[in-house]
Amino acid sequence: MIQKLLKLEKQALFLEPNEKIRSGWNKEVLEYANQFLNTVNEIKAFNEYTEEEINAITFTVPDAPADIKKALSQLKTDIDLPGLNPASGGHLGYIPGGGVFATSLGDYLAAVFNKYAGIYYAGPGVVKLENFLIRWMCNIIGFPKTALGNLTSGGSIANLIAVATARDAKNITSKNVTKSVIYVTEQIHHSADKAIRIAGLGETIVRHIAMDKLFRMDYLNLKSAVENDKHSGLNPFLVIASAGTTDTGAIDPLDKIVDIAKENNMWMHTDAAYGGFFILVDSEKEKFKGIEKSDSVTIDPHKGLFLSYGIGAVLIKDVNALNQTHKYQANYMQDKTETQNEPSPADLSPELTKHFRGLRMWLPLQLYGLNPFKAALEEKILLTRYFYEEIQKIGFEVGPFPDLSVMIYRFIPKNKDVNQFNLQIIEDVKKDGKVFLSSTRINKNVWLRLALLSFRTHKKTIDYTLNLLKKIVRENK
Repeated sequence: MIQKLLKLEKQALFLEPNEKIRSGWNKEVLEYANQFLNTVNEIKAFNEYTEEEINAITFTVPDAPADIKKALSQLKTDIDLPGLNPASGGHLGYIPGGGVFATSLGDYLAAVFNKYAGIYYAGPGVVKLENFLIRWMCNIIGFPKTALGNLTSGGSIANLIAVATARDAKNITSKNVTKSVIYVTEQIHHSADKAIRIAGLGETIVRHIAMDKLFRMDYLNLKSAVENDKHSGLNPFLVIASAGTTDTGAIDPLDKIVDIAKENNMWMHTDAAYGGFFILVDSEKEKFKGIEKSDSVTIDPHKGLFLSYGIGAVLIKDVNALNQTHKYQANYMQDKTETQNEPSPADLSPELTKHFRGLRMWLPLQLYGLNPFKAALEEKILLTRYFYEEIQKIGFEVGPFPDLSVMIYRFIPKNKDVNQFNLQIIEDVKKDGKVFLSSTRINKNVWLRLALLSFRTHKKTIDYTLNLLKKIVRENK
């Protein structure tokens, strides 16, 4: 056995490369990253591959070490190039954009140190930092100092945590679930619908509240629906509002909705995953009036702070309710110590194994300061308004004036199917590849979407997009 152990140890030591090997890998990776960043504005936002080309991509796991140059070469051809390039300033189709560079440094160090971020006992500094970041976000939206929450992988898990906490805080069980009511609009993000189902609330009554002409929840319709449901012996317990919808960027009348929620002892959750950080822009603060009275809020740093994918947040006023839903004590964790000052993230979320996400947020805020983020957010709002005005000059119909940095528009051709014409525009934009746009359906009508939230998107990109759309319309008429 001793001889076998020594042999296995020798083989396993390949997992601990020396400094020379590490330096060589670092050099190759850094050169690859720099080459990408130096040319990111020249790389297409979308590279269209045929199904045959995608099917030809294969991956292997070698028994012996492979050369890093070979690995990076496949990374470029088979992973980085095909499809959408989220790091591009031309990524105008979906909400998140490319991550600021300092995010990668935070992730690199977090992976090297591999600090555990789940339990205060195991990583007190890590937990203090992540809780500080959560409290900082709570302060931004006007929550009290006693509020907390969790850093999540994104808005989907954040919404799930909020819905599950609301379920337990309002005592929704198998006995009353079928008579309990949740209120949303058709514009609510689909992750909220998933959260309702995953949280065991699939048998609740989900009311879709009517919207006004600006695609915002009609609070009078909400008020009437709640009153009718109570009169019918039902149990209204949760309303989910949006502070920046995915389709149109609309902000629901939060102050009116939250008042109705409080009057009827309902939990108010605001999904501000996309729009929340726009509250940092002084001219936009008033639009978020009422968010501070919510019971919970979803807000994504990988959206409004331009960080790389993988860091969302849920902010919750009642930390005890959050704890009651998620805390679990296992026998093998009896050695951990409790602290009243810093709740452990593992007690406030479904995750026990928890990556140190906070470093990818804290380091960029340190290295850049907050002002550039505020400037980039305001720039995106103004660019959207600029596009809103200019796209009409070339014959496009527009939706509501944009609340934030998402808007809808479409072209109405003569003697052609409107929906097919606009879907063809999307296909032609993809073929060009320099920018990427998306479409949606509202009331069976196809609308094109402009979603600006890449820090690399500037006026030059928008002007190119306008000229491209003008050219495509002219050729397809």
